[in-house]
Amino acid sequence: MTPADLSRCVVRAVRCAVADGELAAGAAAPERVVVERTRPGGVGDYATPVAFQVAKAARCAPRDVADVLARRLGAEPGIERVEVTGAGFLNFVLPAPSAPAVITDAIIRDIAVRDVRGGAAHVVPAGESGLGLRERVVRRSVLRLLCVQGGATEPVPVSVAPVAKRDGDVVARYGAEAACWAMLAVPARETPSFSDALLHQGEANEFFRVRYAHARSRALVRNADQLGFRPEPGEVDDAPALLRLLADHPLVLEAAAHHRAPERLVRNLVELADALLDFQYRVLPQGDEKPSAAHRARLALAEAAGTVLAGGLALLGMDAPERL
Repeated sequence: MTPADLSRCVVRAVRCAVADGELAAGAAAPERVVVERTRPGGVGDYATPVAFQVAKAARCAPRDVADVLARRLGAEPGIERVEVTGAGFLNFVLPAPSAPAVITDAIIRDIAVRDVRGGAAHVVPAGESGLGLRERVVRRSVLRLLCVQGGATEPVPVSVAPVAKRDGDVVARYGAEAACWAMLAVPARETPSFSDALLHQGEANEFFRVRYAHARSRALVRNADQLGFRPEPGEVDDAPALLRLLADHPLVLEAAAHHRAPERLVRNLVELADALLDFQYRVLPQGDEKPSAAHRARLALAEAAGTVLAGGLALLGMDAPERL
């Protein structure tokens, strides 16, 4: 079970509990359940507060709802453990993600992102006259995130703190995309900061690192082609951090759309880029090594990571160059 499957599984568990009379008939299941990575020091791998939402309609304590759902979800294949904490939070432990499943999910998700790029979210929303640059950037990014989740295709209200400097000055100094990155890197209600790190093509510049990691993934595929092999999905046992970040990406997109928070996607892309840049050195054969199934599997994983980075940048309104 992937983290994205977990969200759908929780929705199904609520519906079944209502149908079987374990929860009040008025306790309608939500269309979507936001499942997020547990914070440091928390219980399990993932958590959701869905019991609080369901408890209002069920007219009972969230803890009681959570206990009902925990019993059902604990019997689901692919969930190692379910635990209820606090007043009714559901916490989950999942098996380590499978590289082939993660790669397949990345490909499917990329198709959805491409549809959004060519569809409603690619059109400049109406009603933007008089808005500052940051408000336009945040609104458009939120709209793309909602569209890729199958949500709204109209402008969405977002409360945005303005940029402390003049828009034209910021764009002129840092470039349009780097300036937009800085505007999206912090919550919309916070004032963004700009530094000369945005001008440097080095590891101190997170925007550069994300685009560079994408370019490296494409270079690995080109280099492998010259060596006579291509990516082929398979199990990869030496990239746990990269696999987990890729597996979490759909949840990040859901949470970013739900909370109208593009900065969540920004943070995920930076972490993913850093994991890919660390992994890249294990992808291609070294010295006299011949390309093997392990190399093909690692290449497929690196390519999938690059695909996710490109899609994430697109949702933020930015390009992902093939070369840097």
